[in-house]
Amino acid sequence: MKACFYILVVLIFCGCANETQDSGSEIKNQKRSSWPTFENKVDHKSNTFQAHSQKDTGELEKRLVANGLVNIQTVVPGIHTDLRYSTTANFMKMDLYGDLERVYVQPEIAQKLKKAQEYLQEADSSLSLLIFDCVRPLSVQKAMWDTVKMPTWKKIKFLSNPAFGSVHNYGAAVDLSLCTLDGEELDMGTAYDDTASLAYPILEAQFLKTGKLTAQQVKNRQLLRSVMYRAGFFGIQTEWWHFNAMTREVAAARYKIIN
Repeated sequence: MKACFYILVVLIFCGCANETQDSGSEIKNQKRSSWPTFENKVDHKSNTFQAHSQKDTGELEKRLVANGLVNIQTVVPGIHTDLRYSTTANFMKMDLYGDLERVYVQPEIAQKLKKAQEYLQEADSSLSLLIFDCVRPLSVQKAMWDTVKMPTWKKIKFLSNPAFGSVHNYGAAVDLSLCTLDGEELDMGTAYDDTASLAYPILEAQFLKTGKLTAQQVKNRQLLRSVMYRAGFFGIQTEWWHFNAMTREVAAARYKIIN
């Protein structure tokens, strides 16, 4: 009887362990395939970053730290992140960053983003910056360039040729939007990484006039630009979400490219 009892206990224990393991795998897979990722929200009551705080540091993250880059949420508590290229919720439908989950940037750029966050909350204390991408290794830039199949003249409107490098490759550019303190993204008229001309800041007045963009969508974009410009960034004509802290030439003189 005792032997039967011990066997029964072992079977129950193993069954529970397998169920827990399967549930963990299911949650991880859901994270990779869904957006937005609830893990990336910040508890604003305690300013505690909840996403992957216990996660081991991966090889890419170790390289970023070794190159002097910093996790933006250690510099700007309360800022929101959604690292899209670490999921499949991007225009390439590919996870390009693997186990990297945190957003890294040059320390100087982190301070500029801190100022932008402060300026934003001066304008509207219910909002936060929402960062999609900052540093992008050159190897990832090459993979993106080789994978996107379209004429070069069109491709260079939203993707830098890796032969020349991108400001992203130095950790001196940022892709971002605005969100509420609860993490709800504001309506900018298009999704992040939309390659259609509706995403072009240079054409906003035209699209507003024809009704393809609403006054509120343009106002949201203008608010993002105003705080980023005030903090020392500048935008480009074809992506409402992209901002550089410096030119590519200045970045190359100041930093090492991240491979």
